[in-house]
Amino acid sequence: MTILLAGGGTAGHVNPLLAVADALRELDADTEILVVGTREGLEYRLVPERGYELAIIPKLPFPRRPNAQAVTFLPRLRATVKQLRALMGKRDVDVVAGFGGFAAAPAYLAAKGRVPLIIHEANAKPGLANRLGARWAQHVAVTFPNTKLGNAEVTGMPMRREIERLDREASRAEAIAAFGLDAGKPTLLVTGGSQGAKRLNDTIRALGPDLVAKGWQLVHVVGRLSPFDDPKIPGYHVVEYCDRMDLAFAAADFVVSRAGASTASELMAVGLPTLFIPYPVGNGEQAVNIASFVAADAAMVVRDGEFTPEWGRAELLPLLEDSERLAAMAERAKTHGVRDGAKRVAELILAARDASRATA
Repeated sequence: MTILLAGGGTAGHVNPLLAVADALRELDADTEILVVGTREGLEYRLVPERGYELAIIPKLPFPRRPNAQAVTFLPRLRATVKQLRALMGKRDVDVVAGFGGFAAAPAYLAAKGRVPLIIHEANAKPGLANRLGARWAQHVAVTFPNTKLGNAEVTGMPMRREIERLDREASRAEAIAAFGLDAGKPTLLVTGGSQGAKRLNDTIRALGPDLVAKGWQLVHVVGRLSPFDDPKIPGYHVVEYCDRMDLAFAAADFVVSRAGASTASELMAVGLPTLFIPYPVGNGEQAVNIASFVAADAAMVVRDGEFTPEWGRAELLPLLEDSERLAAMAERAKTHGVRDGAKRVAELILAARDASRATA
């Protein structure tokens, strides 16, 4: 018997899928896991690297306008669903779990009326594939309490093991050494994601001398695609890309960050007071992602266009001097963060599998 996991494209889909796959293996070592994805998505590299089998299907983006692609979309979708149903029969799949992305919708349609379907939605604003599949899913799991998607259960975000199990205090000495920091000074972590965020980079660079003068040191993850001129200020540590965010979190005392679902969930789970600057382009999902954290005063938020050096001097610098408020924000973050999201989703999947077997 096999559990089929579907999703991919971006890290926001692939990382929760892999976290749940790992949790499934921990809960039931005999579980056979098959992942469905595309050649174009991150899953093509990440899934085999983690040791899971990947079945490839064509990338089928939903057509947004009438064109040649729209004309051929339905026949290609039907062919892909047929391919998946044959695969499910051959591999004796007894439950499908999806995480959104290009590979999800065909898998949801293949599961419909045949095997139980479980969906996890990472963002507060659900994607198109998950809105479709939620209509017949047995269980819908969501990261945020303000997500509107069927009769959803809040499970939190399935996280990477190194974050889920992070003991910041125990890892702090290693983190300080890894980034070349001063153990006697508080650390501000700044991250706009792997690609970087120009607004965050420009404003923090301008604030660098002020922050250092106030006794803070910085770990500034500037990103690979955002040009950055290192100010070369003592205590201002520029990192292009960080593959050990667990250590960055362990070193940090305060964070300035974009508000992607995974990053926001991780920061709250490990109890880090944070200033979020949501990405202003797209459907506004980042601002919605953090709404419950901000409402609970576990985090602050400022609009991208307002995050200027002038705002930073008027608002951020005084906050960083208020140790009591920072400590209170950290405690509220721990209260509202969820660390066991992967296990919760895995338990839903295994319960659906067991119920399906019992009635077979």
